[in-house]
Amino acid sequence: MAVHHGALEVITGCMFSGKTEELLRRQRWAEIAGLATQLFKPSLDSRHGKDTVGTHSGQAVASALSVDHPRALLAQVTDGIQGVFIDEVQFFSAEIVDVCAYLAHWGKRVVVCGLNQDFRGEPFDNMAQLLARADTVVQLQGICNRCGAPSTRSQRLIDGQPAHVNDPTVLVGGSESYEARCRDCHEVGGQRSAPPLYDQATSSVQALGPA
Repeated sequence: MAVHHGALEVITGCMFSGKTEELLRRQRWAEIAGLATQLFKPSLDSRHGKDTVGTHSGQAVASALSVDHPRALLAQVTDGIQGVFIDEVQFFSAEIVDVCAYLAHWGKRVVVCGLNQDFRGEPFDNMAQLLARADTVVQLQGICNRCGAPSTRSQRLIDGQPAHVNDPTVLVGGSESYEARCRDCHEVGGQRSAPPLYDQATSSVQALGPA
């Protein structure tokens, strides 16, 4: 009998970088290799239907189990499932990190995909933790909607204008609410022109700028 070694693979990047497409491609490969797999999604994401995962291009669609909480996901993984694939992992609670680690330790191949940063350009805590624990990391880029450079940021737009820094972190949407942007073209309303820098000498937070 073949021995299946557990592993945690993380696919990440900005909006429109092909994360879900890569996840579904890896699931197809696993099934071709003879592994029994199960695809999961957070119930919060209903863009492609309750029990369906799809890409922004519409070229790939797959059936998935929609779950509310990480423990509900864990309860659906039977001994016979060898590959666990999770879309939009950043939308789950922090417990998803422990669930993924447990499944990998249990001998499952766990492949997750999700945003590494929110619309402000700040890390999603879940993804940061998963990236640190991953055996394999795939970092994808898209194409900046403004200048055509490689995109690494998810630009949220409200009525065509950059979302404000104080807006809610989570807003599920597609091309009607988001664009792919590079670092230079990414904008956040009400935010400093550069990230803050903590000054240990004065115990204060200061904005970086020209010397």
